[in-house]
Amino acid sequence: MATIEYLKSAKRQFLYYKQLGEGAMAQMKDEELFWQPNEESNSVATIVKHLHGNMLSRWTDFLTSDGEKEWRNRDGEFENNWNTRESVMQAWDIGWKCLFDALDSITDEDINRIVYIRNEGHTILEATNRQIAHYCYHVGQIVYIGKMCRNEGWKSLSIPRHKSKDYNADKFSQEKGTRHFTDDLLNK
Repeated sequence: MATIEYLKSAKRQFLYYKQLGEGAMAQMKDEELFWQPNEESNSVATIVKHLHGNMLSRWTDFLTSDGEKEWRNRDGEFENNWNTRESVMQAWDIGWKCLFDALDSITDEDINRIVYIRNEGHTILEATNRQIAHYCYHVGQIVYIGKMCRNEGWKSLSIPRHKSKDYNADKFSQEKGTRHFTDDLLNK
């Protein structure tokens, strides 16, 4: 039972960052998805390409094969060579589907099982936490690039500036309880 609760919590976190990234990309013009501020920076498209490659590598057959697949071309993930919103969003969806399908396959018996990433052993809990941290790092980059591109036109994806008091007043006016905005998504 603890496994199921942990996985629900992990899935909520992944869903939160997936929605955050989608909220940022939805606000961006098509050409802004491919903009990079300098040669050493990544565009949103490149970040998505990297996340897609990482997700497919880490979560495909993750119980039985190393998370760094021989077929992965990590260096190629950082080539800024995609040019349509459709290609970005399709890769985004494929990567997340692979992750969620893998999470849905985990059982109570699996949680302490050792899986490998680059020949380094992790429990499933450790490997999942590692990926949550990795994905939120990159989604934060996507949001930051979106804010830079949209500037005054940016619509906050969290608590808007100068609205913390209003937000807190609303939250504290509600009955105490455990609520997660992703609960509806988890129950689909």
